[in-house]
Amino acid sequence: MLTFLTWLWKPAQGYRSAFCAAHVNALARMIDRHYAGPHRVLCVTNMPENIDSRVGIVPDTCDFSELPSPHGGGNRNPSCYRRLRAFRPDAAQWFGERFVSMDLDTVIVGDLAPIVERPEPFVIWGETNPRSWYNGSLFLLTAGARPQVWTTFDPKKSPAAAFQAKRFGSDQGWISHCLGKGEATWSKADGVYSYRVHIAPKGDVLPKNARLVNWHGVVDPWSYRAQQIPWVREHYPMTVEA
Repeated sequence: MLTFLTWLWKPAQGYRSAFCAAHVNALARMIDRHYAGPHRVLCVTNMPENIDSRVGIVPDTCDFSELPSPHGGGNRNPSCYRRLRAFRPDAAQWFGERFVSMDLDTVIVGDLAPIVERPEPFVIWGETNPRSWYNGSLFLLTAGARPQVWTTFDPKKSPAAAFQAKRFGSDQGWISHCLGKGEATWSKADGVYSYRVHIAPKGDVLPKNARLVNWHGVVDPWSYRAQQIPWVREHYPMTVEA
């Protein structure tokens, strides 16, 4: 059985959380709608209140939760190092043997099977930032397949090493630095798009082959602005902001 994994955590003191249980529930509904294979949805969280009962809860162990992004932190440069837990050699005990990690600010618009049924032990989204080869918003992993991402991570040295190598982001910067080029990736050819990079500059038109749109950046798919776009309103099952 394939696990769809997402993450919801309380932000560092002084920052507003952009996410809540309603976003977990919305993502679970989209997954159920667009993937017919055997699957389950899990959420790693330290704020499980109001998450739908069909979503399994994995307690957040808050690994490296106080470690800031080397790019300055804040809502524009969040720290996501706790997601490195997915690369632990023993990750199967929490997430199963095969799982796909997906950010909450994702809009699923087509069949997920061609994306999540890839045979490689590790697949990650690429093609969004020339300063990193990979984007941590979406990755598929056989548990334990890339243990060095976890086992060689030093919170005192690794963020600086990735930053000095000009790899952008917190966890994704380290993943790029640690693994180097050559991992299997998804791109626009697979139907995986960035709203900010690929769609917004072209007038908000949804590409015909799109299956999944990531909204990494300052605009969220549940926002009033995004909900004025017909395809977002059609596919994203909730509105939070007035």
